[in-house]
Amino acid sequence: MNTKCVQLLARYNQRTNEDMNRFVAQLSADQWRRQFDGYYRSVHSLCNHLFVSDFNWLRRCGNLRAFNYLKDGSFPAELPLTATACESQADYLGKRGHLDAKFLELASEASQEDLDKTLAYKTSKGVPQERWFGGVLLYVFNHQTHHRGMISIYLESLGIANDYSSLLGLV
Repeated sequence: MNTKCVQLLARYNQRTNEDMNRFVAQLSADQWRRQFDGYYRSVHSLCNHLFVSDFNWLRRCGNLRAFNYLKDGSFPAELPLTATACESQADYLGKRGHLDAKFLELASEASQEDLDKTLAYKTSKGVPQERWFGGVLLYVFNHQTHHRGMISIYLESLGIANDYSSLLGLV
């Protein structure tokens, strides 16, 4: 993992979330909460899960060192994984861009030395962990891709054709 790759993944994450959210913004309230057979049973629950997870990972990354992206106090405490951080589409859409901007800031601040270090943090259950920081960032971006794919399937099930996930345009 190198800084160029992390910056690419942060840009891809931001652009793909923006593209996906154009579809999410068009959903009716019923479509936003429609139940499907997945582990996260609605577009709402998937978007909320992504928000909570990303929020917590951005906060945990601050355990490595005092990154500038954290100085505004946006991440005072971890959110419980069961938290409903985004009740409505408007709420989610208003908050999501902030997290993506923070990922871009983190990607621009992270040095190769940072990426090679070990990140110590606690899981949502309080279990201490130590992981390779570059690998953690790769995990976080991959996690987002996985759940955006689930949202894409839910959109297809709602009859909404979509294709917002190509990385090729950025390389």
